Amino acid sequence: MAILTTKFTAHQTDIPGLLICDVSHVDDDRGYFQEIYQKNKLVAVGMPKTFDVVQTNLSYNQQTGVARGFHAEPWDKYISIITGKVFAAYVDLREGPTFGKIVTADITPNTAVFLPRGVGNAYQTLEPNCYYYYSVNGNWSADNYDKYCFVNLADPDLNIKWPIPLSRSIMSERDRNHPKLHDIIPMEAQ
Repeated sequence: MAILTTKFTAHQTDIPGLLICDVSHVDDDRGYFQEIYQKNKLVAVGMPKTFDVVQTNLSYNQQTGVARGFHAEPWDKYISIITGKVFAAYVDLREGPTFGKIVTADITPNTAVFLPRGVGNAYQTLEPNCYYYYSVNGNWSADNYDKYCFVNLADPDLNIKWPIPLSRSIMSERDRNHPKLHDIIPMEAQ
C-alpha cells in the first residue's frame, strides 16, 4: 500500500530567492494531514539548506481587511497560512538591479512562501480568522529595529492593487506611516 504524503512544488518568482510553493495535503474521513514545513523536501525544491529556524510566530487576524507590512528584516522567513486566505505582496528592498520589484500572490493553507532577507512582505486578510504562521532564522529585537526596512503600503510608486481599499483596511499607525520607497535606503545584499 502506498503511503501518501505532503508534496511541495516551488515556483520561482521575479524576485531572486523568493519562492512560492504549492503544498498538498492528505485527506481522509477524519479531515486532513499536511506537513507545514519539511526542510529536506523544501531544500529539494529550492529553499536554501542554510535556513535554520530559531523562532516561530503566529499572527492572528480576526477580521477581513487587516493589512500589515511592508516589513523587511535581516533574516529569512518561511510563511504559511493555517486558516483563512490573504493577499500577499512582496517588494525587493535589497540594493541591486531588482530593488523595488513587486510580486503578489494569494496565500492559503495550500501555499507556503520562502522569503529571503531584505525582501519586504505585506498582506491583507481576505477572510476572517486568518492565522498567519511564520518561522525565521533570526530573532526580532527592539534593539535592532534600526536594521529593519519598511515601506508604505499605499506608496503610489509600488502601485499595489489591494483587493480591499487601504482606506477601509484595519492597519496600525506605524504601518500607515512608513516611508515611501524613494525615501528608504536599500538593505545591503547578503
